[in-house]
Amino acid sequence: MTEQVGQASPRTDPLGLTWVKSSASGSGNDENCVETATTPERVFLRDSKFPRPLLSFTHEAWKAFLDSHS
Repeated sequence: MTEQVGQASPRTDPLGLTWVKSSASGSGNDENCVETATTPERVFLRDSKFPRPLLSFTHEAWKAFLDSHS
């Protein structure tokens, strides 16, 4: 339902989420990047350098955002 492009983050997440780094983000550890994680109910978005707070969207809202930027 959602498209995630990138590499899974090796960081341990207290919520048990698997984060995927955006393919448009830099490749170094010092680079700013955006990461997403999905559950059956929600899509989560965060800045990898400052992982809290994170944003949460319904799959429908996330799809509408992606569709509006393609």
